[in-house]
Amino acid sequence: MILLDATALVGTFLGEPSADEVEALLRGGDTAITSANLAEVIDVLVRVFGNDLDAVEARLVPLIATTLPVVGLGEAEARRAAEFRISYYDRRDAPLSLADCLLLGAARVLNAGVATSDAPVASIARSEGLEVVALRDSEGQRP
Repeated sequence: MILLDATALVGTFLGEPSADEVEALLRGGDTAITSANLAEVIDVLVRVFGNDLDAVEARLVPLIATTLPVVGLGEAEARRAAEFRISYYDRRDAPLSLADCLLLGAARVLNAGVATSDAPVASIARSEGLEVVALRDSEGQRP
């Protein structure tokens, strides 16, 4: 299983360079998103990029119903997330959000890979032996 970072879905919705890659992952059928990353996707698309909440939901609902299961987070994922944040967070060099850490924690617990264009997330995932699908960011660069 590959867990999508919020950057993957946000980039797809915004037509960024990784959109085709993410769509191919979704067609492959072995992807999911954590509930925390889903919340981050909605927040970023609405609050940061000014999209209408109803329009975002209208795109998400069929995607979740057909090809993108949402992974709930429990105690094990929360504890792993805390360990990642304690071990790796650095305001300047590794500014990990709590959602980033929950993604990494879930990947560790589920033995899943992560698809991201976020350099700190990709770097930490690699250092922890997690599979990384390195997606192009808005500049076309891969982490």
